[in-house]
Amino acid sequence: MDSNQFSIGLFVDLSKAFDTVNHKTLLQKLNHYGIRDVTVKWFKSYLTNQYQYVEYNGVKSNLLKLTCGVPQGFVLGPALFLVYISEIINASKPLQLILFTDDTNIFLSDANLDKLISTLNSELTCMSK
Repeated sequence: MDSNQFSIGLFVDLSKAFDTVNHKTLLQKLNHYGIRDVTVKWFKSYLTNQYQYVEYNGVKSNLLKLTCGVPQGFVLGPALFLVYISEIINASKPLQLILFTDDTNIFLSDANLDKLISTLNSELTCMSK
């Protein structure tokens, strides 16, 4: 704004973000970032063979095996989610992204309002892919 440009701030709260984490992809990313051997085996053990059910008025549903997601309330849940989405900051050169676990802030400025809107829409389409 100090440079006489138009600015856009987009504030994204990813719904069910922790529930969407693919275990296989997360374990590959942990390995990529140097988490290996016994430690990655611990994470794999923790994430796999987990089940959930719903209980309502004393009636329990069938067990459902979890194939994705990181536990909420688990002290490492937010950190694991950030590892999982860490590469999103490289998805766009013109956009400035600030990540707060499952909240993402996106900023862009340009002197031309039409170009600003067009660039934002184009970059968001690329990021979603």
